[in-house]
Amino acid sequence: MSGTHPTDEADVIVVGAGPAGSTTAFYLAQAGLHVLLLEKSRFPREKVCGDGLTPRAVKALVGMGIDVSERNGWLRNKGLRVIGAGHRMELSWPELSSYPDYGLVRPRTDFDETLARRAEQAGALLLENTTVTGPVIDDRTGKIKGVKASNERTYVARAIIAADGNSSRLSVAMGLRKRDDRPLGVAVRTYYKTPRHDDDYLESWLDLWDARPGQQSRLLPGYGWIFGMGDGTSNVGLGLLNTSHAFGNTDYRLMLQKWLDGMPAEWGFGEHNRTEPVRGAALPMGFNRTPHYHRGLLLAGDAGGLVNPFNGEGIAYAMESGEILARTIVQAFARGDAAQAERVLAAYPQALREAYGGYYALGRQFVKLIGHPGLMRYATKHSMTRPALMRFALKLLANLTDPRGGDASDRLINGLSRLVPNPK
Repeated sequence: MSGTHPTDEADVIVVGAGPAGSTTAFYLAQAGLHVLLLEKSRFPREKVCGDGLTPRAVKALVGMGIDVSERNGWLRNKGLRVIGAGHRMELSWPELSSYPDYGLVRPRTDFDETLARRAEQAGALLLENTTVTGPVIDDRTGKIKGVKASNERTYVARAIIAADGNSSRLSVAMGLRKRDDRPLGVAVRTYYKTPRHDDDYLESWLDLWDARPGQQSRLLPGYGWIFGMGDGTSNVGLGLLNTSHAFGNTDYRLMLQKWLDGMPAEWGFGEHNRTEPVRGAALPMGFNRTPHYHRGLLLAGDAGGLVNPFNGEGIAYAMESGEILARTIVQAFARGDAAQAERVLAAYPQALREAYGGYYALGRQFVKLIGHPGLMRYATKHSMTRPALMRFALKLLANLTDPRGGDASDRLINGLSRLVPNPK
């Protein structure tokens, strides 16, 4: 493009250097493409998250060649401790050929920067403090061909990726809005100084109650968590689904405070030990923005609503979708002409449906079911006394199965994911 600065042109522009954007940029750059990774903030930056990583996310990190050893600042965990209906159960991560048998904890301020720097090491050009203000549309095709940025520069590329999170302003500017027929969650979290900071298990509390004055208490579809950070603090928070009557009609910070008021005093979850503000974020679940390819724009991670409806996990799917997308673009660029490349890019949504569609559809049914307080109470009460059932639930909720072979629970979960109707 005549008259532009050399760095204004690229093969691919990735908007957003979160887990989805940085992973996509890493794999694209590793394949030899010229990648611009545009990030509106400057690292290190704040991000609302539980900071806990399941074995799915660990596998994605290892695949990028990231050192996840404890000497490199990663805290390992053995599994999930579940507390509910008066019971307490420790569930180890399953032993599978497809995934490691441990999870990790890492603050998002470090985690996101680690991925972004890894993308830089692979050859991507990271531009921080660069806010994308809008798309550049090709007048001839009506497709996006670039973006305008806050630095008064225009960047153009053969492929444009929106990895700019739940709000995804670039997607909205291209006419893509959230779907009302897909689940949405909200989460709030903060940090406390506590002797529980070096826990070997991620901890999940299933008893979240809506206790408003003058109304009967109801069990809510969500959970609270306590994730030890290993640095003298724990990440403590709760998440709630929009299938609850309380969603959007609740002071979540007050709910968090009331939940923690019931904790033993020696755990230290009082205001005098809180080290960070209470912050909240939306959790876009189950493909809540589609299509994932629209007028030349490709969506990854939270921008495409890839959060797991079962457990609110987003990082693993952000990274995995980034790898799928990068592989798609590399293949598209290797085709002989623009029409062939377009066919490959247009198949990206189908690749995501093949990877997650059945499982997410199953998750959407699960979300509807637990929106009924009576059913939620029954399921919690009767499952917490059955270790085998809880081990099955852990595999289901965390999406941890071997796709071929595996045990009976793996085959059942995989079979259900294939059988459930999966509308676009």
